[in-house]
Amino acid sequence: MAAGPTTAEKSGASTSKGSSEGPSRTGTRNRKFRVPGTRVLLIALAVLLLAAGGIWALYGSNWFRVERVKTSGVGVLPPREVEAVAAVPMGAPLVTVDTEAIEARLREGFPRIESVDVVRSWPHGIGLKVTERKPVLLMEKGGKFIEVDATGMRFATVDTAPRGVPRLVLDSTSSPSLRRFGADRLLREAVRVRGELPAEIARNARVVRVTSYDSVTLELTGGRTVFWGSGEHGPVKARVLTALLKATPKAGHFDVSAPTAPASSGS
Repeated sequence: MAAGPTTAEKSGASTSKGSSEGPSRTGTRNRKFRVPGTRVLLIALAVLLLAAGGIWALYGSNWFRVERVKTSGVGVLPPREVEAVAAVPMGAPLVTVDTEAIEARLREGFPRIESVDVVRSWPHGIGLKVTERKPVLLMEKGGKFIEVDATGMRFATVDTAPRGVPRLVLDSTSSPSLRRFGADRLLREAVRVRGELPAEIARNARVVRVTSYDSVTLELTGGRTVFWGSGEHGPVKARVLTALLKATPKAGHFDVSAPTAPASSGS
């Protein structure tokens, strides 16, 4: 009868089996950690190359450089003059253009400009989107006309009066209101009254005459006059005046200074 394996032989067999399996598990673990690490490195390298390429494209290449300037929104200002003052750096990388500096130059150079938006128009353009101030009143001085906008700002002097803009007459030299409020306050009061006129009445307004803070008179087409009084309750006065003009179309004088007791007279 054959003898069974000895203890030493069992131990050797066990050791041999363990040795053959051990390196296999270690190699698998190394591969599991080694492969993802290589992938992360490659991804990081790709991202770095893309970033470097993007920076070169924006700053070093000729792909995104200023080649043209387009001005929009102007009505009175010549586009070429606007672009000259804007001084956009032609040929510069589009991304480096200081849009805030351009806006500041335009506002300083043209008081007529109420707002301006400088935008990048990829890949080669700069857009100047201008909003001009609109005159709501005119002040005549020395044969010329000073344009006043809706904020009371005197922003330009022109040789010819724009059509449809009423003339402002500050006839308050001897009025206590001039000493108390000042000419600028009375000017803003006149602008306030003009701004609250309905469109149809505003089109027919020829003169806004200010004698004092609470004495504003409108001169309309056809020789008609409207005593407005102060600038208070403007929307109510505007509605009352509209009704009066319809109810008494042949009247020549209207009084809405006390809108609860309006009056019209004359012809």
